[in-house]
Amino acid sequence: MTTSISSVIKKLLLLFLIFAGLYFAKDFLMPLSIGGILATLFLPFSNWLEKNKLPRGLAAFICLLVLVVIFASLVSILTWKISELLNDVALIKEKTITTGTRMQEYIFNHLGISVEKQSQILKAEQPSLTNIMQSTLGSVSYIVTNLILILAYVFFLLYSRVHIKTFFLKLTVSAQIGEMEKVLRSATNVSQQYLVGLSKMIVCLWVMYGIGFSFLGVKNPVFFAVLCGMLEIVPFVGNITGTTLTVLIAALHGGEFSMLGGIVITYGIVQFIQGWVLEPLILGPQVKINPLFTIIALVLGDLVWGIPGIILAIPLTAILKIIFDHIEPLKPYGFLIGELETEKNETSFMKKIKNILKINV
Repeated sequence: MTTSISSVIKKLLLLFLIFAGLYFAKDFLMPLSIGGILATLFLPFSNWLEKNKLPRGLAAFICLLVLVVIFASLVSILTWKISELLNDVALIKEKTITTGTRMQEYIFNHLGISVEKQSQILKAEQPSLTNIMQSTLGSVSYIVTNLILILAYVFFLLYSRVHIKTFFLKLTVSAQIGEMEKVLRSATNVSQQYLVGLSKMIVCLWVMYGIGFSFLGVKNPVFFAVLCGMLEIVPFVGNITGTTLTVLIAALHGGEFSMLGGIVITYGIVQFIQGWVLEPLILGPQVKINPLFTIIALVLGDLVWGIPGIILAIPLTAILKIIFDHIEPLKPYGFLIGELETEKNETSFMKKIKNILKINV
């Protein structure tokens, strides 16, 4: 009994040390993880280029250029739409002032706090312009530095992937080399297929939100559709944030209650289609993690690495499950975070629907 308790304590201590290491090494591990997952996305393209007699270095560089073009295109679309939105800054400012005045009157009438006192409280809580500029410059510098690191990791991981694979095989005993190759192949495929599936789902969300917002008469429907779809990379929180921003901006533009209610209903319909149709068909086969551990992974990802941790939580947990499933002492943990029996039945049902509709995703 004492030995069993001691073993549990050691495992909990090891788990704590792992998460502590992930937290304190996030500046190193976070861009490396993002670069590694993005590199798997371009593996088929890189292999195709190399099969067509291109040197590996050139193939990796072309993949890097494609990634930069995709990223720049998305930023350009958002910037273009944001510039259109900024044309209404005067109107939004006027509406904000009017709303703020009404809120101050409401607080005075119901809480007895004078407008002057409210202004003093707000001024005391507002950060100084210097602090805002320092924070902004620090954030921009941090993002640019990590973006450069991610691009460098994508290139060098693609270029040296055979060398890295050989390293892992050299660490493995001869009898288990086949199993190690299977683990590496499965881990690469799951992150690659997750990103492809997520991209397909985001495009579907763009279309559905675009149709819904256009039908409701929302101003700049394409921008808000793209925004809500792009925020899907942050599970659960992203779509809610995008929809909330859409409702707020529509309200500031003088949208009627019917429009605001329609935006919320559109969000509900899209979420229903996403949860019951798109995810089982597109993401279900790739990410076999039960809902409980999906949420746990997201919470831990946020605690350890913040928003990037939330984005990386699902693919990294899926890779971890593959590793658990191929190591005998860790198989119970792979079973614990894997699909529930009800989910397996739902997956089989969705496969039948997929075969009937002849959807190739």
